[in-house]
Amino acid sequence: MLKQAVILVGGLGTRLGEMTRLVPKPLLEVAGKPFLDYILDELSRYPTIQDIVLLAGHQAGQVVDRYHGRHWRGAAVSVVSEPARLGTGGALKHAATRLDAKFLLLNGDSFFDFNMLDLAAPIHPPAIVRVALKKDHAGDRYGRVLLDKDFIKTFLPAGAQPNGPINSGVYCVDREILSFIDELPCSLEQAVFPRLAEKGQLRANLYDGFFIDIGVPVDFERAQTKLPECVRRSAVFFDRDGVLNIDKAYVHKIEDFEWVAGAREAIKLCNDRGYLTFVVTNQAGVARGYYGIEAIQTLHDWVSRDLAEIGAHIDEFQYCPYHEEGVVAEWRQASNRRKPAPGMILDCLNGWPVRKESSLLVGDMPHDLQAAAAAGITGHLFEGGSLLSFIRPLLGADDGSRLTRG
Repeated sequence: MLKQAVILVGGLGTRLGEMTRLVPKPLLEVAGKPFLDYILDELSRYPTIQDIVLLAGHQAGQVVDRYHGRHWRGAAVSVVSEPARLGTGGALKHAATRLDAKFLLLNGDSFFDFNMLDLAAPIHPPAIVRVALKKDHAGDRYGRVLLDKDFIKTFLPAGAQPNGPINSGVYCVDREILSFIDELPCSLEQAVFPRLAEKGQLRANLYDGFFIDIGVPVDFERAQTKLPECVRRSAVFFDRDGVLNIDKAYVHKIEDFEWVAGAREAIKLCNDRGYLTFVVTNQAGVARGYYGIEAIQTLHDWVSRDLAEIGAHIDEFQYCPYHEEGVVAEWRQASNRRKPAPGMILDCLNGWPVRKESSLLVGDMPHDLQAAAAAGITGHLFEGGSLLSFIRPLLGADDGSRLTRG
């Protein structure tokens, strides 16, 4: 299971001139906060990503001061500073002891809106590197990527071809890549990727989400408005028992959890379409003394791992352990988080950049829909069958999702 993301934040950013002389490019402010914060916010959406490593170079002290030792939602952030300019490959080699067997690798000066766990889903045959390609990106600033099915054959220089996919700078990488990094400094793009392509070890997925690279002044200025707009997303709220899993009354053990038909695929469709995806579930079994909150957390951690196997995730699990008739004193009370009250939904709306007007809830009971109405979002009653089939038309996905595969 993928647990680590590594971000390259060591470049000089010379094309931005004086702006990056004293500030690392990823720390330049976009709409009031460092650009790197947007990348960290995006990575921390994935519950299985628990370790984020920043590979710093130019003005590394600023990266260390702001990020080293912090937690970004559930992920621990650390910084590895290179002693000299080592290139993108050299930075990885220098951090070799910190790398997991498999990790996400991102450029710290670009943002690509797609489901990153999809890039890490198992494929056969495997490849040392899988590249996220931006489908049909306009303009002649970027080189193009030539494919044979999903195998990368070669890279064309900027201006060589007016259209086609580009390298987004997001990769799923096997630690075996270190054996291809020889003399330092070393560039992954120029020295390593062509060799991997020759060996059939460089594969690609195509995606069509929003992409921006702040490496030139015009795109840095464009990011000031486009990026904050992009990260505001519509959300899908799922009730749990009876919607995501078969309701067997107070499900709290992994061995009793049984997915509803199409439920995992429905969650992945939401991810691929760019929706924030939440679970809001009443868990009165805690107040009634049937199980503790630790059992809920353990089960939800397992759900996250199981979803990750197909490249899916839940952004946040919200649960309410209270009930006014509970037998456990600690949890025996009324709560505005217990549906039909809207508290759990409101907490998500307040804690995440949600486009409320286009968000929705899927539940199987009247109190789910009442909670949605009280929070000001649309509720939909799921009465069984395939959850994937149920949700497709709600997302406007009958004609395909945002995700396209190479």
